[in-house]
Amino acid sequence: MIKKILFISILFFSVVGFSQKKSLQELTAFPNPFSNTTAISFNTNSSQSVSINIKNVLGKVVYSKKINATSGKNTIPFYRNNLRSGIYIYTIQTNKDFISKRFVIK
Repeated sequence: MIKKILFISILFFSVVGFSQKKSLQELTAFPNPFSNTTAISFNTNSSQSVSINIKNVLGKVVYSKKINATSGKNTIPFYRNNLRSGIYIYTIQTNKDFISKRFVIK
């Protein structure tokens, strides 16, 4: 009987832990690919500090910025500046979550 209760408790807490909604969602960059500028957009369910990192294909961070995101949709303009053409990975990160995607600079 105790084993059944323990099993059910573990199963319940596992389901609750894995079913929690992520605080970051719907990460996009538009246009993609782009020549000079793109808009990085994401949704968050609360106002919080967010880090934006862009890495080249070798994993070197070529751009990093912290912003205060508001609840709902957030859009950040990203300018190419002196970055070469190629594929880059962009990441939005909070204390708990992160999402990464890629964009192409023409």
